[in-house]
Amino acid sequence: MSAAGWVDPAGPPGSFAKRVLVTGGAGFIASHVIVSLVEDYPNYMIINLDKLDYCASLKNLETISNKQNYKFIQGDICDSHFVKLLFETEKIDIVLHFAAQTHVDLSFVRNSKEFTYVNVYGTHVLVSAAHEAGVEKFIYVSTDEVYGGSLDKEFDESSPKQPTNPYASSKAEAECFVQSYWEQYKFPVVITRSSNVYGPHQYPEKVIPKFISLLQHNRKCCIHGSGLQTRNFLYATDVVEAFLTVLKKGKPGEIYNIGTNFEMSVLQLAKELIQLIKETNSESEMENWVDYVNDRPINDMRYPMKSEKIHGLGWRPKVPWKEGIKKTIEWYKENFHNWKNAEKALEPFPVQPPFV
Repeated sequence: MSAAGWVDPAGPPGSFAKRVLVTGGAGFIASHVIVSLVEDYPNYMIINLDKLDYCASLKNLETISNKQNYKFIQGDICDSHFVKLLFETEKIDIVLHFAAQTHVDLSFVRNSKEFTYVNVYGTHVLVSAAHEAGVEKFIYVSTDEVYGGSLDKEFDESSPKQPTNPYASSKAEAECFVQSYWEQYKFPVVITRSSNVYGPHQYPEKVIPKFISLLQHNRKCCIHGSGLQTRNFLYATDVVEAFLTVLKKGKPGEIYNIGTNFEMSVLQLAKELIQLIKETNSESEMENWVDYVNDRPINDMRYPMKSEKIHGLGWRPKVPWKEGIKKTIEWYKENFHNWKNAEKALEPFPVQPPFV
């Protein structure tokens, strides 16, 4: 057993060495993490806690839904009585906390207090219950957006948090609550901050699945502002490996950036997707598939991050962009309707809540 309390897969599926709670498990990244844990660690009971918000889909977990070491529980992390009872009855050993309101556009146009309520209060409820239950490790999944934007300076884990939108502000505040449990109680928390992740299972409100789905429905890519903003993109399976690395080797009280050197402007992203989906290399034809729309009130130009710290644990991204994006395009051809009202996610900013 490592210092993190991790046990390598062994023994029959019925003898559970650890009980792992994954919040927001019907969402994008967490569903990939759950599938990997269930398949690779048959002697770990993986418990998926999700309230099934508009961007969640249990179809993301169909391949493992009948496995003996998987359990789904519908519930809300903001319900303190429910959460406390969950830890008591399920005897949780490890927590991976993904559940959050994550759509930056909605954090501007919708009541941003909901982002504070879910992302900050919900996290406080969860980490408090986990501490009281004596959980061995608590991983809080944050974002590179807590750093704010930068044109040249690369952020490392010690860089100050300077969030510029309500979503990022709520994640930064939640980080403070989580870190306080390490500072005050030495409760073994770990925080991760990742770049933009793409791949199957992502609700099409985010830029890559949105552009793919728009083009597959013969609609134009709606670009906020100039489209010159750049983002670093990580494929889903790479970020899963990063979380497993942090789970096994991450040190309590530490923060780990999960990034990549692959960077692309939103406009270049649109052009590459147009080339792949509409099969054209003509600049004039590509322009016909682009629609420049109102920008967000604030839209950071870059989120450059250093990831040497997690590289020191042995993790590096492996999936090339061309391979990852082709797999993603193919998946959305067949699975766009995995969510109710997915069409509403394709509208440009200012967006309306998809579930209205």
